[in-house]
Amino acid sequence: MNIEEFVQKALNEDVGRGDLFSLVGQNIKAKAVIKSKEDGVVAGEIYVKKLCKILDIKCKFIKKDGNEVKNGEIIANFKGSSTTLLKAERTILNMLQHASGIATQTNRYVKILENSKTKILDTRKTRPHLRVFEKYAVRCGGGVNHRLGLDDCLMIKDTHLKTIKNLKTLIKKARIVMPFTSKIEVESENFAMAVEAMESGADIVMCDNMSIKEMKKVVKYRDENFPMLLIEASGNIEEDRIKAISEIKIDAISSGSLIHQAKWIDFSMKFQ
Repeated sequence: MNIEEFVQKALNEDVGRGDLFSLVGQNIKAKAVIKSKEDGVVAGEIYVKKLCKILDIKCKFIKKDGNEVKNGEIIANFKGSSTTLLKAERTILNMLQHASGIATQTNRYVKILENSKTKILDTRKTRPHLRVFEKYAVRCGGGVNHRLGLDDCLMIKDTHLKTIKNLKTLIKKARIVMPFTSKIEVESENFAMAVEAMESGADIVMCDNMSIKEMKKVVKYRDENFPMLLIEASGNIEEDRIKAISEIKIDAISSGSLIHQAKWIDFSMKFQ
C-alpha cells in the first residue's frame, strides 16, 4: 500500500458515509495550527502532506520528520476550507501522534548509543497493515529497520530450529534457492548455539536473551574465526542494558518495544 492509498483509507475509515457536520456547518476559509503538548520527536509529516494534497489543504511544517519538538511549540500550519479541515483533523492528528510516539521512543534508545557503532533495530512486531508506517517512524527517530517481512531475510528462530535436523545442510540448501543478496540469520540462546550457527554458514547471529558475559564470548569467537559475520542482540532489551550491550562490539540491538511500547505524543489542532 503506497502513502496515498494509506492516508485515503485512514480518512475513509473516519468519515464513513460522510461528515454530518458538513451538512449543517458553515463552510468558511480557515487557518489552523498543530501544537505539541509535550516534548518529543516528530514523525508522519510526509503522510499528512499527502492527505492535505488530496484534500486541497495547504500545509507548512515548521518541524520536519526527525526534528525534536518542545512542549508548546507549533509543528505545522494549515489553510483550507473549514469543513475540510474539520473532516481531516482527527486523521491528521492520529497519524502524527502515533508516528511521533514511535520516533520519540526510538530516539531515547538512539541517544543511549551515541558515540557507539551499534545500531538500534526494530522488529516485525507491528500492527496489522501499519508495518511500513510504523517502521518509517522508527527511521524518523534515528533507528534502523530490520526486515520488512519473511521475504526480506531468512531468519531461523527457535521455533524453526525445532523442525530442522541439520542446520548446516539447511543453510547450504538455502544458498541455492534464495536470491544471492539475501542474508541468513540464526537465533541463538547460548554460546554453543551461536558457534553452531557461525560454523553452519550464517551471515548474522542473534544472541537472544543472553547475558552480557555470554555475549562477550560470542563476540570473541566471532572476532577470532568469522570477522565478517554480524551479531545482533535481542530479547529483554531495556534502556539500562543497551549501553552495556553496545560496549561489547555488538553490531545491532533489536527491540520490539520501539513500536509496541511507544506512547502517543500529545498534539492538538487549534483553529485561529
